[in-house]
Amino acid sequence: MNVLEEWTALACRELGVDPDRVDRAAVLDLTKDVAHGVARPAAPLTAYLLGLAQGAGTAPADAMERLSRMARDWEKATAETLEDS
Repeated sequence: MNVLEEWTALACRELGVDPDRVDRAAVLDLTKDVAHGVARPAAPLTAYLLGLAQGAGTAPADAMERLSRMARDWEKATAETLEDS
């Protein structure tokens, strides 16, 4: 077991989360996209917001993909917003 697997297992146990429900690779991909596309501090914040939405039952099934796409398109989207202003 590597450090990330061990940490995930221990954190899940501490929080009462079923580790089989954690898609670690998808979360890491999401945070990578946000850190590189938006800003590094936005990555953990986005993961936290996604967790809140999922815990409240309001996150759509494709939420990670949608957020990743938003992050990858961030520069283009914000440039278009500035042009429209």
